[in-house]
Amino acid sequence: MIDLAIIGGGPGGYVAAERAGAKGLSVVLFEKRELGGVCLNEGCIPTKTLLYSAKVFDYAKHGDKYGINVADASFDFGKIMVRKDKVVKKLIAGVGAKMKAHKVTVVKGEAMIKGRSSAGIEISCDGEDFCARNLLLCTGSEAFVPPIPGVREAGDIVVTNREILSLKEQPKSLVIIGGGVIGMEFASFFNSLGTEVTVVEMLPEILGGLDSEISKMLREMYSKKGITFNLSCKVTEIKGNEVVYVNAEGVQASAKGEKILMSVGRRAVTQGFGLENLGVETERNAIRVDSKMRTNVPNVFAAGDVTGFSMLAHTASREGEVVVNNLTGRPDVMRYNAIPGVVYTNPEVAGTGLTEEQAKKEGIAYKIVRLPMSYAGRFIAENEGGSGICKVLAGEKYGEVLGVHLLGNPCSEMIYGACLAIEQEMTLKEMEEVVFPHPTVSEIFKEAIFAMDI
Repeated sequence: MIDLAIIGGGPGGYVAAERAGAKGLSVVLFEKRELGGVCLNEGCIPTKTLLYSAKVFDYAKHGDKYGINVADASFDFGKIMVRKDKVVKKLIAGVGAKMKAHKVTVVKGEAMIKGRSSAGIEISCDGEDFCARNLLLCTGSEAFVPPIPGVREAGDIVVTNREILSLKEQPKSLVIIGGGVIGMEFASFFNSLGTEVTVVEMLPEILGGLDSEISKMLREMYSKKGITFNLSCKVTEIKGNEVVYVNAEGVQASAKGEKILMSVGRRAVTQGFGLENLGVETERNAIRVDSKMRTNVPNVFAAGDVTGFSMLAHTASREGEVVVNNLTGRPDVMRYNAIPGVVYTNPEVAGTGLTEEQAKKEGIAYKIVRLPMSYAGRFIAENEGGSGICKVLAGEKYGEVLGVHLLGNPCSEMIYGACLAIEQEMTLKEMEEVVFPHPTVSEIFKEAIFAMDI
């Protein structure tokens, strides 16, 4: 009898497997492709590897700003893609080593839930049967391709995040349908390499859900870099390599690209592995869970994108930890008030907690401060001619940190401090007593607290 069976080896599944194995549980992890899931194979890791290559090329092109002259800076698209594959393979091997170290049984194949018996939850995979006391579903998500007329007929001109990572040649032009995080990161990468990029977004601003002021600032930066943005535009048809859309005034227009990236969101994977055989409840094609990641079926849990709530790798990992903690006698609940969101463009965007828009909508009394990133000496030293912003929201009455939103490098490495402050319900006065290393860009937090006049 297995203590915990996990279907899906992404950030939710493999982290849960590692934690459970470390705590002495017997664990079997089913994965039909490669360990690491979408994040490691088709998302977080390969895209960040590509984006770093683009950033290095940007630095080479503009090295003269720092007194460094790089004559005829160039790149090799093929080598960039080969390096991406090398990084992914290395990390897949690393996950495998972790599983082995914690005695997790990894079964490569498509798991199928057969149902529940008196013994436990019955699962079959690759001709072998398994029985587990507990089941954790981490089947993830897949790119959503809406039924736009002409999308099927366009063939391999239309790609998702999976196919675009396997391109052998750099497209001269690219139309991106969707200006969310995935869309903007690929826009950033290809723009840096010289591809003509056009973004078509249905909403009035890119990066919906993030701080709108920062989203606008990033869009304006990339407009100056040559990306064309068509906002409040609904795609009505795809004609080969042409994307036809209608703007807010009802005027029809179109954009052409050698490739068309479909990046309008993702949907939970709830079909194809026998979920219906357990009677697990779903809502809007996602599995319903409570704060302990429990489904409506006893001993059946879900974590990650399949819950449809926060489709981020680090959220999935934490959700998996919540499941294991509760199974091993440590009461734990999942909180979503301090989940960091990062966009790895150049410059980066990062945020956590409430945005100003959310605070207004929820009627929360707050005070806010906005500071240019140039208040931090190291930012000026490392970002010649660059600009950015730090926004801090605090409760009006007690001064507790409600949200922090940043634009500027390297905010992806700084945002965890804001997450910690929100998780620990720290006030501005308490944060003021924290010593920040100097010189660092993170000192902008300290400057913002001082500027808020607490």
